[in-house]
Amino acid sequence: MINVIISEDDFRVAAIHEQFLNKIEDVCVIGKALSGEQTLAFLKNNRVDLIILDIFMPDQLGTEILNEIRNNYEHIDVIIISAAFEKNYVESAIRQGVLDYIIKPVTMERFRQSIENYKRKHQLFSSNELNQELIDKYFGFKNESYDTNRDLPKGIDPLTLQKVKGILRILPNGVSAEEMGEKMGASRPTARRYLEYLTSIGEGSAELEYGIVGRPERKYRLVNE
Repeated sequence: MINVIISEDDFRVAAIHEQFLNKIEDVCVIGKALSGEQTLAFLKNNRVDLIILDIFMPDQLGTEILNEIRNNYEHIDVIIISAAFEKNYVESAIRQGVLDYIIKPVTMERFRQSIENYKRKHQLFSSNELNQELIDKYFGFKNESYDTNRDLPKGIDPLTLQKVKGILRILPNGVSAEEMGEKMGASRPTARRYLEYLTSIGEGSAELEYGIVGRPERKYRLVNE
């Protein structure tokens, strides 16, 4: 589970961001802060993985808060969501290592892409051993010379995996395990195994969506394609 805090002085905007995050699996909003002082105080007493940070805070700029975070909490990642589009703010944030910079107003799809990309990178670095292939994935490089089938786990057939990915490409709005099973001519558990595998290696994403009767269902998508 990824622990997130929202550092945003407008409580209405913070509530919208929280609603977005609540729709993304494996993410937990553990707090909201209305100022830089509240943000830094919260970090002292809680385990935080990711901060959604605004630039225009009432007591100090988000870039100043970011500088303190980098000096004292180097393990914490930051995504900027702000109305500030001036070059100096954007450059300063990027040089201080933010993972993304989104200009308000943000759409749910852009927000989801940012968080899913963060989850993918976070998962890659959870590995005890890194290699060039994993590092290239982190930075978004694709090297066709890698043998992508050499490390497939038991129960994952390379041809079937490519079929699943092909179906996902033509269904950008997502598909459930049951729907995938029907389209690939396999059982729901088999379809789910392939979809979960793609999610585990960072090539797919999964999030809960609520149907008409309110029953949550996992929807799978390809990412970064």
